[in-house]
Amino acid sequence: MSLGGKALQLAREGLFPVVSPGRRTATGLAVSGTLQGEGKLAGVPSLFLRLYGCNLNCVWQLDNGTLCPCDTPSAIMPDMPVTTVAVETLAQTIAENMGILRHLVITGGEPFLQAQNLSQLLELLKAAIPDLHITIETNGTLFHRRTAELSDLISISPKLLSAARGNPKKGKSAVCLPVLQEFLSLRYTNNHPDIQLKFVVAETQDEREISEILRQLHHFTSYDLLVMPLGATPEVLASTIPLALEMAIRNGWRFCPRMHITLFGNKEGV
Repeated sequence: MSLGGKALQLAREGLFPVVSPGRRTATGLAVSGTLQGEGKLAGVPSLFLRLYGCNLNCVWQLDNGTLCPCDTPSAIMPDMPVTTVAVETLAQTIAENMGILRHLVITGGEPFLQAQNLSQLLELLKAAIPDLHITIETNGTLFHRRTAELSDLISISPKLLSAARGNPKKGKSAVCLPVLQEFLSLRYTNNHPDIQLKFVVAETQDEREISEILRQLHHFTSYDLLVMPLGATPEVLASTIPLALEMAIRNGWRFCPRMHITLFGNKEGV
Protein backbone atom coordinates (compact mmCIF):
# COMPACT_ATOMS: atom_id res chain seq x y z
CA MET A 1 0.00 0.00 0.00
CA SER A 2 1.49 3.36 -1.00
CA LEU A 3 0.59 6.27 1.25
CA GLY A 4 1.88 9.11 -0.88
CA GLY A 5 4.58 10.38 1.45
CA LYS A 6 2.46 10.48 4.60
CA ALA A 7 4.45 11.07 7.79
CA LEU A 8 3.99 11.46 11.55
CA GLN A 9 5.75 13.71 14.04
CA LEU A 10 7.17 11.85 17.03
CA ALA A 11 8.22 13.20 20.42
CA ARG A 12 11.77 12.65 21.61
CA GLU A 13 11.01 9.16 22.99
CA GLY A 14 9.42 8.06 19.73
CA LEU A 15 8.86 4.30 19.83
CA PHE A 16 9.71 3.02 23.29
CA PRO A 17 11.04 1.18 25.17
CA VAL A 18 13.15 -0.45 22.44
CA VAL A 19 16.51 -2.00 23.29
CA SER A 20 19.34 -3.28 21.12
CA PRO A 21 21.28 -6.44 22.14
CA GLY A 22 23.52 -5.90 25.16
CA ARG A 23 21.77 -2.70 26.28
CA ARG A 24 18.96 -1.82 28.64
CA THR A 25 15.93 0.44 28.31
CA ALA A 26 15.01 3.33 30.57
CA THR A 27 13.10 0.79 32.66
CA GLY A 28 16.37 -0.94 33.48
CA LEU A 29 15.18 -4.06 31.65
CA ALA A 30 17.17 -5.84 28.98
CA VAL A 31 14.10 -6.49 26.81
CA SER A 32 12.07 -4.24 24.54
CA GLY A 33 8.69 -3.24 25.95
CA THR A 34 7.24 -2.21 29.28
CA LEU A 35 3.93 -2.55 31.09
CA GLN A 36 0.84 -0.50 30.49
CA GLY A 37 0.59 1.30 33.81
CA GLU A 38 -2.96 2.64 33.68
CA GLY A 39 -6.53 1.73 32.82
CA LYS A 40 -8.30 -1.49 31.91
CA LEU A 41 -5.09 -3.04 30.54
CA ALA A 42 -2.81 -2.13 33.45
CA GLY A 43 -0.04 -4.70 33.69
CA VAL A 44 -0.17 -5.80 30.04
CA PRO A 45 3.28 -5.87 28.30
CA SER A 46 3.26 -3.21 25.58
CA LEU A 47 5.24 -0.97 23.30
CA PHE A 48 4.49 2.74 23.28
CA LEU A 49 4.52 5.28 20.47
CA ARG A 50 4.57 8.91 21.60
CA LEU A 51 3.43 11.47 19.02
CA TYR A 52 4.36 15.14 19.24
CA GLY A 53 1.96 18.03 19.70
CA CYS A 54 -1.04 18.85 21.88
CA ASN A 55 -3.96 21.26 21.61
CA LEU A 56 -4.00 21.79 25.40
CA ASN A 57 -1.46 23.09 27.89
CA CYS A 58 -2.53 21.59 31.20
CA VAL A 59 -1.29 22.88 34.54
CA TRP A 60 -3.16 21.22 37.41
CA GLN A 61 -3.78 22.79 40.79
CA LEU A 62 -4.04 20.67 43.94
CA ASP A 63 -6.27 21.43 46.90
CA ASN A 64 -3.25 22.94 48.68
CA GLY A 65 -2.55 25.30 45.77
CA THR A 66 0.45 23.39 44.39
CA LEU A 67 0.75 23.60 40.58
CA CYS A 68 1.60 20.50 38.53
CA PRO A 69 2.37 20.91 34.81
CA CYS A 70 1.96 18.18 32.20
CA ASP A 71 4.31 15.27 32.91
CA THR A 72 5.21 14.72 29.24
CA PRO A 73 6.96 17.97 28.21
CA SER A 74 8.78 16.17 25.38
CA ALA A 75 5.46 15.94 23.57
CA ILE A 76 4.23 19.49 24.03
CA MET A 77 7.08 21.97 24.45
CA PRO A 78 8.04 23.88 21.28
CA ASP A 79 11.79 23.67 21.96
CA MET A 80 11.81 19.86 22.28
CA PRO A 81 13.30 17.60 19.56
CA VAL A 82 10.77 16.35 17.02
CA THR A 83 11.33 13.48 14.59
CA THR A 84 9.31 13.23 11.38
CA VAL A 85 9.00 9.65 10.15
CA ALA A 86 7.30 8.32 7.02
CA VAL A 87 4.25 6.23 7.89
CA GLU A 88 5.50 3.20 5.97
CA THR A 89 8.90 3.36 7.68
CA LEU A 90 7.30 3.70 11.09
CA ALA A 91 4.98 0.75 10.50
CA GLN A 92 7.95 -1.41 9.55
CA THR A 93 9.94 -0.30 12.60
CA ILE A 94 7.04 -1.08 14.93
CA ALA A 95 6.51 -4.52 13.35
CA GLU A 96 10.22 -5.32 13.69
CA ASN A 97 10.27 -4.41 17.37
CA MET A 98 7.02 -5.96 18.58
CA GLY A 99 8.55 -9.40 19.07
CA ILE A 100 6.17 -11.46 21.21
CA LEU A 101 4.27 -8.34 22.30
CA ARG A 102 0.83 -7.77 20.86
CA HIS A 103 -0.16 -4.46 22.48
CA LEU A 104 0.80 -1.06 21.10
CA VAL A 105 -0.17 2.12 22.97
CA ILE A 106 -0.24 5.34 20.94
CA THR A 107 0.00 8.39 23.15
CA GLY A 108 1.14 12.01 23.11
CA GLY A 109 0.61 14.91 23.33
CA GLU A 110 -2.66 14.46 21.50
CA PRO A 111 -2.56 11.75 18.78
CA PHE A 112 -5.77 12.95 17.11
CA LEU A 113 -3.97 16.11 15.97
CA GLN A 114 -2.33 13.80 13.41
CA ALA A 115 -5.38 11.60 12.90
CA GLN A 116 -5.38 11.54 9.09
CA ASN A 117 -1.86 10.14 8.81
CA LEU A 118 -2.27 8.08 11.97
CA SER A 119 -5.16 6.19 10.40
CA GLN A 120 -2.83 5.21 7.55
CA LEU A 121 -0.33 3.84 10.08
CA LEU A 122 -3.05 1.82 11.80
CA GLU A 123 -4.17 0.31 8.50
CA LEU A 124 -0.62 -0.84 7.74
CA LEU A 125 -0.14 -2.28 11.23
CA LYS A 126 -3.44 -4.15 11.19
CA ALA A 127 -2.49 -5.70 7.84
CA ALA A 128 1.01 -6.66 9.03
CA ILE A 129 0.04 -7.92 12.51
CA PRO A 130 -3.59 -9.11 12.43
CA ASP A 131 -3.71 -9.88 16.17
CA LEU A 132 -2.21 -6.54 17.22
CA HIS A 133 -4.16 -4.68 19.90
CA ILE A 134 -3.93 -0.88 19.58
CA THR A 135 -4.78 1.58 22.33
CA ILE A 136 -4.99 5.28 21.50
CA GLU A 137 -4.83 7.77 24.36
CA THR A 138 -6.64 11.07 23.82
CA ASN A 139 -7.91 14.08 25.76
CA GLY A 140 -11.29 13.70 24.03
CA THR A 141 -11.45 17.09 22.31
CA LEU A 142 -10.84 15.93 18.72
CA PHE A 143 -12.61 13.19 16.78
CA HIS A 144 -11.65 11.32 13.60
CA ARG A 145 -13.90 8.38 12.84
CA ARG A 146 -11.55 6.26 10.75
CA THR A 147 -8.71 6.48 13.28
CA ALA A 148 -11.06 5.69 16.14
CA GLU A 149 -12.59 2.69 14.34
CA LEU A 150 -9.14 1.21 13.69
CA SER A 151 -8.41 1.28 17.44
CA ASP A 152 -9.14 -1.56 19.84
CA LEU A 153 -9.27 0.59 22.96
CA ILE A 154 -9.78 4.35 23.05
CA SER A 155 -8.51 5.70 26.35
CA ILE A 156 -10.12 9.10 26.88
CA SER A 157 -8.79 11.37 29.60
CA PRO A 158 -11.02 14.47 29.69
CA LYS A 159 -9.21 17.44 31.21
CA LEU A 160 -11.23 18.91 34.06
CA LEU A 161 -11.20 22.45 35.39
CA SER A 162 -8.39 21.55 37.81
CA ALA A 163 -6.15 20.97 34.77
CA ALA A 164 -6.61 24.59 33.71
CA ARG A 165 -6.39 26.45 37.04
CA GLY A 166 -2.62 26.84 36.82
CA ASN A 167 -2.70 28.14 33.25
CA PRO A 168 -3.84 31.79 33.17
CA LYS A 169 -4.44 31.57 29.41
CA LYS A 170 -7.03 28.80 29.87
CA GLY A 171 -8.89 28.99 33.15
CA LYS A 172 -11.74 26.72 32.08
CA SER A 173 -12.46 23.05 31.57
CA ALA A 174 -11.41 21.55 28.24
CA VAL A 175 -14.14 18.90 28.33
CA CYS A 176 -15.95 18.65 24.99
CA LEU A 177 -19.18 16.71 25.53
CA PRO A 178 -20.15 16.29 21.84
CA VAL A 179 -16.76 14.72 21.04
CA LEU A 180 -16.89 12.46 24.10
CA GLN A 181 -20.31 11.24 23.00
CA GLU A 182 -19.07 10.51 19.48
CA PHE A 183 -16.37 8.29 20.93
CA LEU A 184 -18.77 6.52 23.28
CA SER A 185 -21.31 5.92 20.50
CA LEU A 186 -18.70 4.05 18.43
CA ARG A 187 -19.35 0.89 20.42
CA TYR A 188 -22.67 0.61 18.56
CA THR A 189 -20.99 0.60 15.14
CA ASN A 190 -19.61 -2.42 13.26
CA ASN A 191 -16.08 -1.86 14.55
CA HIS A 192 -17.13 -1.14 18.18
CA PRO A 193 -13.79 -0.36 19.84
CA ASP A 194 -13.66 -0.59 23.61
CA ILE A 195 -13.75 2.73 25.49
CA GLN A 196 -12.49 3.93 28.85
CA LEU A 197 -13.11 7.31 30.45
CA LYS A 198 -10.13 8.03 32.70
CA PHE A 199 -10.47 11.14 34.85
CA VAL A 200 -7.31 12.54 36.47
CA VAL A 201 -8.18 13.70 40.00
CA ALA A 202 -6.33 16.64 41.52
CA GLU A 203 -8.75 18.45 43.82
CA THR A 204 -11.98 17.95 45.76
CA GLN A 205 -14.11 19.85 43.23
CA ASP A 206 -13.27 17.30 40.51
CA GLU A 207 -15.86 14.91 41.93
CA ARG A 208 -18.77 17.24 41.25
CA GLU A 209 -17.51 18.02 37.73
CA ILE A 210 -17.08 14.34 36.86
CA SER A 211 -20.61 13.57 38.08
CA GLU A 212 -22.04 16.40 35.98
CA ILE A 213 -20.16 15.20 32.87
CA LEU A 214 -21.39 11.62 33.31
CA ARG A 215 -24.96 12.84 33.77
CA GLN A 216 -24.86 14.27 30.24
CA LEU A 217 -23.35 11.22 28.50
CA HIS A 218 -24.69 7.79 27.55
CA HIS A 219 -23.44 4.49 26.05
CA PHE A 220 -21.05 3.67 28.89
CA THR A 221 -21.04 1.46 31.98
CA SER A 222 -19.43 1.74 35.40
CA TYR A 223 -16.72 -0.63 34.10
CA ASP A 224 -15.64 2.10 31.65
CA LEU A 225 -15.17 4.80 34.32
CA LEU A 226 -11.84 5.24 36.05
CA VAL A 227 -10.52 7.89 38.44
CA MET A 228 -6.75 8.22 38.57
CA PRO A 229 -4.75 10.28 41.06
CA LEU A 230 -2.68 13.08 39.60
CA GLY A 231 1.04 12.83 40.11
CA ALA A 232 4.34 11.81 38.56
CA THR A 233 6.17 11.89 41.90
CA PRO A 234 5.55 10.08 45.21
CA GLU A 235 5.01 13.43 46.93
CA VAL A 236 2.14 14.50 44.69
CA LEU A 237 0.60 11.03 44.61
CA ALA A 238 0.60 10.93 48.41
CA SER A 239 -1.86 13.84 48.39
CA THR A 240 -4.08 12.71 45.51
CA ILE A 241 -4.37 8.93 46.04
CA PRO A 242 -6.63 9.25 49.13
CA LEU A 243 -8.77 11.77 47.27
CA ALA A 244 -9.19 9.47 44.25
CA LEU A 245 -9.81 6.42 46.44
CA GLU A 246 -12.62 8.12 48.35
CA MET A 247 -14.23 9.38 45.14
CA ALA A 248 -14.10 5.90 43.60
CA ILE A 249 -15.64 4.16 46.60
CA ARG A 250 -18.25 6.86 47.23
CA ASN A 251 -19.51 6.80 43.62
CA GLY A 252 -18.89 3.20 42.56
CA TRP A 253 -16.20 4.24 40.08
CA ARG A 254 -13.05 2.25 39.37
CA PHE A 255 -9.79 3.38 40.98
CA CYS A 256 -6.93 3.54 38.49
CA PRO A 257 -3.39 3.25 39.91
CA ARG A 258 -0.31 4.66 38.17
CA MET A 259 1.66 1.43 38.11
CA HIS A 260 4.50 2.75 35.95
CA ILE A 261 5.29 5.49 38.47
CA THR A 262 5.49 2.90 41.26
CA LEU A 263 7.72 0.60 39.20
CA PHE A 264 9.96 3.01 37.31
CA GLY A 265 9.39 6.54 38.62
CA ASN A 266 8.87 9.57 36.40
CA LYS A 267 11.28 8.62 33.62
CA GLU A 268 11.03 9.45 29.96
CA GLY A 269 10.70 6.40 27.76
CA VAL A 270 9.19 3.90 30.16
